[in-house]
Amino acid sequence: MVFTRNQLRQRVSRAYGRLLTSLPALARRWGRRFDAVASDDVPFVRLRKPLRACRIALVTTGGVHLRSQPPFDMGDSRGDPSFRTVPADTPAEQLTITHDYYDHRDAERDLNILFPLALGRELVAQGALGSLGTGYSFMGHIEPPHVKTLLRSTAPEVARRLRQEQVDAVLLTPA
Repeated sequence: MVFTRNQLRQRVSRAYGRLLTSLPALARRWGRRFDAVASDDVPFVRLRKPLRACRIALVTTGGVHLRSQPPFDMGDSRGDPSFRTVPADTPAEQLTITHDYYDHRDAERDLNILFPLALGRELVAQGALGSLGTGYSFMGHIEPPHVKTLLRSTAPEVARRLRQEQVDAVLLTPA
């Protein structure tokens, strides 16, 4: 069987992701050497009201999306810098995960460990949270040249939408 360069890179990335998942010591070593994008400009602001009055949105890098939405592009071994919207009232059975670079079997059994939408709705019903805004999902495995698209286009678009929806706080969940 002959693979294109991109297919080979994708297969190697998937295998490496499985290896890192199964060997935590190796994953920690890889993490120490990983050249992540660094920024001193973190938009952290303290809450000005109690959580019971806040509108909260979920944002994940786990590749979660509605079954009716296009899956994240797993054909590009450098990732997919796009995002998917997840309405706050979406039932878990309408969601799926498209992401080849981590083991998401546990999240498929209980999506709340990755994208706690049902838990958020319970907290709203109990009065612990004010309301839930639209959720957003990204694919977390992004490499150049897509990092530039993520930083200059898609992430700012999601931030604009969150402001427009008057979201007070975001719960970020990595995959």
